[in-house]
Amino acid sequence: MDSKPKFLQKYPLLKDLLSLALFVICVVVGTVILNAFVFRSYNVVGSSMENTLQNDDRVIVNRLPVSWSHFLGQEYVPKRGQIIVFANGAASGPLTCEAPVGQVDQYIIKRVIAFPGERVTVKNGVLKVYNEEHPDGFLPDADTRVDATNGPKEYSSGDVDMIVPEGEIFVAGDNREGSHSFDSRSGLGTIPYCRIIGPAAVRIYPFDKVQLF
Repeated sequence: MDSKPKFLQKYPLLKDLLSLALFVICVVVGTVILNAFVFRSYNVVGSSMENTLQNDDRVIVNRLPVSWSHFLGQEYVPKRGQIIVFANGAASGPLTCEAPVGQVDQYIIKRVIAFPGERVTVKNGVLKVYNEEHPDGFLPDADTRVDATNGPKEYSSGDVDMIVPEGEIFVAGDNREGSHSFDSRSGLGTIPYCRIIGPAAVRIYPFDKVQLF
């Protein structure tokens, strides 16, 4: 029987250091996995989502449905009315699935308004969507506007009449009067499915306004 002490028993400090290093590696790897495939957090910048979200609000985005869709080899398609975060990687021109070389993505939060093949109009301050189910058009905010202080504002600036391209969605901020929201109405263009980070799941800050979406 070998009575010699094992190496790590002989050097307990080294054992502690290795255990600490392994713990740190596990934390880092776990954080990366969670951030990439499960949840991400973002700060709201500006007033484009008022009155639903305010400047400096912090929201958690659910990455799970996006990760699962990609695992199945499919595009993630959000629901109408959902608040989503997407990566805006194009400095100019149409937004594509790849950011230009050397350019860092900018993350934007907006509400989903319309899908491929649907017609979107903004006239006399009213945003409407037309599709096969609603050939005369409908108001996409009807189910998401809670009241005058929560949800999309009723008035929408702009003059729009377009068909949403295949593989893309039309998005808009909740604060659509004037130049408060840079979105699909006002020069941003429609958003490819591949640029979607995920739907907003919960507002975690301010603490007195915690809210599930």
